[in-house]
Amino acid sequence: MRLEKPSQRQSRGGLRAVALFEASKGAIVVLTGLGFWVLLHGDLQFAGERIVERLHLNPAHRIPRIFTQALRAMSEAELRLLASGALCYAVLRFLEAYGLWREHRWATWLAALSGAIYVPLECYELSRGFGFLKLGSLLVNLFVVGYMSRVLWRTRNSSQEQR
Repeated sequence: MRLEKPSQRQSRGGLRAVALFEASKGAIVVLTGLGFWVLLHGDLQFAGERIVERLHLNPAHRIPRIFTQALRAMSEAELRLLASGALCYAVLRFLEAYGLWREHRWATWLAALSGAIYVPLECYELSRGFGFLKLGSLLVNLFVVGYMSRVLWRTRNSSQEQR
């Protein structure tokens, strides 16, 4: 079911902005998944070291060291599982983006619920230590959940008035 006409005009720009945001998350995850597939038959430790080097990170610091150690310990089956999980996540993001772009109510629900799932985790992460990336992620998800809830509320009211 599509959104009703009065709210549709008001919501179109916001829905499309969120759709583009979700599609970009899907694209990033697809690229990550493809990176995992490429690494399947290569030297994972060497690849990890090259990534750290290309990003101009200090390999002695905690995060780059954890990253390269994780790649070193990863089996081919685990890498396939990660690549498959990335593909599934990307498909979900692309479906959500498509539905939002086409202004389908199911996609609005999906965006609200999928954004709300992350809020408690982001609050927990912020409680463990402040970071601007953590705060920004929480604020973006709160905005998406709030905006989608508002669109759902408006379309619910307009569909009841038409009965």
